[in-house]
Amino acid sequence: MDNIRFNAVAAAVSRKVRKIEPTSGKISDYFGELIFNESVMKEYLAGEAFQKVMNAVKHGDKIDRRIANQVASSLKAWAMSKGATHYTHWFHPLTGSTAEKHDAFISPTDDGKAIENFHGSELVQQEPDASSFPSGGIRNTFEARGYTAWDPTSPAFLMDNTLCIPTIFVSYTGEALDYKTPLLKAITAIDKAAVDVCQYFDKRIKKVYPTLGWEQEYFLVDSALYYARPDLVLTGRTVFGHASAKDQQLSDHYFGSIAERAKQFMKEFEIEAHRLGIPVKTRHNEVAPNQFECAPVFEEVNLSVDHNQLLMHIMQRIARNHDLTVLLHEKPYAKVNGSGKHNNWSLSTDTGENILTPGRTTKTNLRFLTFLVNILKAVNENADLLRASVASAGNDLRLGANEAPPAIVSVFVGSHLSGVLDDIETRVNPGKISKELQTGTNLSFPKVPEILLDNTDRNRTSPFAFTGNKFEFRAVGASDTCSNAMSVLNLIVADQLTAFKSEVDKLIDHKVKKDEAIIKVVQNYIAGSKNIRFEGNSYSKEWETEAGERGLSDLKTTPEALKVLISGKTIDLFTRNNVLTGRELKARYEIMLENYTKKIQIESRVLGDLAKNHIIPTAIKYQNLLVENSKGLKEVLDAQAFIKLSKNQIQAIKEISHHIAGINMLVEEMTNERRVANRMDSAEQKAKAYAKKVHPYFDVIRSHVDKLELLVDDNLWPLPKYRELLFIK
Repeated sequence: MDNIRFNAVAAAVSRKVRKIEPTSGKISDYFGELIFNESVMKEYLAGEAFQKVMNAVKHGDKIDRRIANQVASSLKAWAMSKGATHYTHWFHPLTGSTAEKHDAFISPTDDGKAIENFHGSELVQQEPDASSFPSGGIRNTFEARGYTAWDPTSPAFLMDNTLCIPTIFVSYTGEALDYKTPLLKAITAIDKAAVDVCQYFDKRIKKVYPTLGWEQEYFLVDSALYYARPDLVLTGRTVFGHASAKDQQLSDHYFGSIAERAKQFMKEFEIEAHRLGIPVKTRHNEVAPNQFECAPVFEEVNLSVDHNQLLMHIMQRIARNHDLTVLLHEKPYAKVNGSGKHNNWSLSTDTGENILTPGRTTKTNLRFLTFLVNILKAVNENADLLRASVASAGNDLRLGANEAPPAIVSVFVGSHLSGVLDDIETRVNPGKISKELQTGTNLSFPKVPEILLDNTDRNRTSPFAFTGNKFEFRAVGASDTCSNAMSVLNLIVADQLTAFKSEVDKLIDHKVKKDEAIIKVVQNYIAGSKNIRFEGNSYSKEWETEAGERGLSDLKTTPEALKVLISGKTIDLFTRNNVLTGRELKARYEIMLENYTKKIQIESRVLGDLAKNHIIPTAIKYQNLLVENSKGLKEVLDAQAFIKLSKNQIQAIKEISHHIAGINMLVEEMTNERRVANRMDSAEQKAKAYAKKVHPYFDVIRSHVDKLELLVDDNLWPLPKYRELLFIK
């Protein structure tokens, strides 16, 4: 009982729950107290400066340097009143996490003292080292210059006595080196395109902004057990581990009572989140033991993405106060549910309307159907690009594993809406539009059922499902930034809406009435996007077959999925909407391939190390005990009794020998394949080799190790087992 595993289990069992008291009686008393929000700006900024900042936030107006100086001075005063001593530009490099470089407010004076300063130039722009961040060849190691630039649409906040200023990150040449830059450009594109289409229905609408409500799934594990598992520490997941006799099969954890230790952790990170203005509202147990979920209220998509990145950091930091570790990997445990990040996306207007809320008047109904059908068409035309936007080594393990949608992209709208779309396609005659269909009336579509909110079931197997007044993109991985998926989704819908308006306007130019033109194009789009609509079980083998017959892709691995990023079609899509250039897309392709390769490479090395240096020595030690015991039996028993008693031991010795030999042989073969892959020149060849030649060894080696776990004496097994990782409270 003196090995690391048992010490870790003993430490986990003996933990005392750390009680957390709320900072006040009501969340509203401290919500947003650490952000430089609109109400704080009104207090600290002069009228002109306040208006300029709000115009930048709401209309994208540029803030001149004179105003920037006023904002910087006010930010410093506010931050220092809260105890801040430093400031940083907070950005989202292509590592997938966030980055920051802290500078003190102080400036030395001639008399040997110091004063606090923060100028507009320091707020607006800084120059972090760009050479060590992933750039995909845009920057060489010796070319270090890169710039961060203030994003006023996401408010500054305080974290650990540091003023954090959300920024974009670009190279010396102006090319994007982050996830925020293309997201902001995609938001601009969909704003313009959606407003142009909304003008057909309501001239009052001047702005459309996408909204996002993410659902963050995660696991908790005791820190002692975590550090006793080198694979968890180094890869975020367990590369070995036999299934526990009981895990999630009784569904007794899902929505069950939250264990006290987990609840205290949740209380503390929610307090920190609320102080930072993150509107976390929901918490509950997820399907797998020690798996949980939290979700906020919907926000504008850029702010929501920032808040998700910030929350993941807060959760990991707060967990340490409770001797817990947060696992954000998509599949930390084999054969139990993994974790995703469902992205609930919609479109809102400056008139306070949700465009994806079905209407009861012809005007709102037709607008809703126009946007719905354009979204279907956008997904149908760009399904592979959506799949690429969620591609990662971790997500490959989760997609299609019965807790996440498959790699085949399809859209679920429900039987009722499907019937409505089929009705419009087959029954409405766009050449003879009736008065009831004109947007100035308040009557329903003739022969079309009324469209109501939540009048259809949900389909949790669908990657992209309409759920009443929003689409739920269920395929995003738990550890991933939402930026990539949201940039792609907003871009493809913006591009499709632009094409739609062009087609409608051409018909109007040819003397077709506006409403007739809208219906005619919508009808064509319904027919042209049928391939992507699927109402059934996306997990079924039948759907895989049917999807193939429809011509839909089934891109099961990241290297396969990422190829679309450098296609001519994708480059044209991004460039004509001014979101990313071809060079920037190719750089991201290289970065994502390299990231995939490195993750599989690390997992392979960890797996080989654990197998050779932990598992095999333990198995040999136990095997030797069995051999010694067998020898002892032979000395004290007659031949017939010995044969009878030692039969099981001899069989166990043979089985252990078989698994040891299998592990040794397979690890050597895997290592050789890794060496071959490492010698390949191109990132694409290397990633494919790791996917096709190295990764397949993982499960085969694991099967030998997991069988040894059942054979070897529990007192000797070196790694915490699933029954301990999943159930220690």
